Amino acid sequence: MRRIISVVPLIFGLTLPLTSVTAQDQDMAVEQDTAIPASSGDPLLQNSVPDRYVVKSGDTLWDISARFLRNPWRWPEIWGINKDQINNPHLIYPGDVVILDLSGATPRLRLEGVDDGGERWGQGAALQSSRLSPQIRDSALAKLPIPTIPAKMIEPFLARTLIVDAEQVATAPTIVATNDSRVVVSAGDMAYVTGLADSEAPRWQVYRQGRIFQDPDSKEVLGFEAVHLGDADLAGIGPVSTVHIAKAHQEISKGDKLAIAPPQTSAPFVPRAPEQAVKGRVIAGSDNTVLEMGPYSTIIINQGARNGLQTGHVLGLYHSEGSIPSGRNKGIPLPEQRYGLVLVFRVFEKMSYGLVMTASRPVHVLDTVRNP
Repeated sequence: MRRIISVVPLIFGLTLPLTSVTAQDQDMAVEQDTAIPASSGDPLLQNSVPDRYVVKSGDTLWDISARFLRNPWRWPEIWGINKDQINNPHLIYPGDVVILDLSGATPRLRLEGVDDGGERWGQGAALQSSRLSPQIRDSALAKLPIPTIPAKMIEPFLARTLIVDAEQVATAPTIVATNDSRVVVSAGDMAYVTGLADSEAPRWQVYRQGRIFQDPDSKEVLGFEAVHLGDADLAGIGPVSTVHIAKAHQEISKGDKLAIAPPQTSAPFVPRAPEQAVKGRVIAGSDNTVLEMGPYSTIIINQGARNGLQTGHVLGLYHSEGSIPSGRNKGIPLPEQRYGLVLVFRVFEKMSYGLVMTASRPVHVLDTVRNP
């Protein structure tokens, strides 16, 4: 019997520095937990991991990582993923299985059922195919790769113009009139717009300036919220152009602005810690009606591309319980404690949107975000 443990990485990598354990025979199709003693040199693994895991429809990359790693965002580090692969990762699909063979001195990944040894799954990855008995795989399940995080939680924020700056607001195409001189228009109506004469973009988003986002420490204005009202199709170009309101989520009226619809993005992003030091604050939730946020809530932070943030970066959420008296004018602040994690999924120049992945207490505005 060979000593193996089956794991499913999100992107297939290289040799993993793990301690050996005795598992069940490799042709067992049931999932069992195998205890792995924590090594002082490698504390990345959970105390127990399943012997065998087959990727299922509905799985997410984050959840699978959490089955095996104490810190899910650290998986590229032990899979040997380099920076080039971060931007163009290989995908995994329902039904995929990867086996980690611990029979030799150095653990090796074995990709189930791949005759070329798995070379096509990674750049220089020393994968070897495993010998397995024939099995039935439902090809219908493998049409779509599993997402990094639940897609429905962030889709509304990926397809909209969310943040605009003062110049964008001042120069944006503007609705100046409506058909039949209506006060408000909705889906199916026409509207007349100035500022479109130099553009031929077919699809536009209608927005209204919302909240002003300000840095709580420096007081710098970071941007303006673009409240999405609906979508409009270009119907005619001229000094005063005509648009057809295709969708309306809220009432649209004169003075509302237009922005070119951002391109749809479906590229996977890899959860990982930032390469540089990042420290900021939670400055808002997805809207003003939410005072406390929890797991799978969207938050806005005062760090963006200029601070080195990228989509997929994971930040820790930190909170201090206050201070203790010190006999001076100010008390001694209590150390901040990490209570959760947020994954950045949309980055602007001065601020970013993130999804709270875990939180042991409510997330509040002004809580700290920094490297996990």
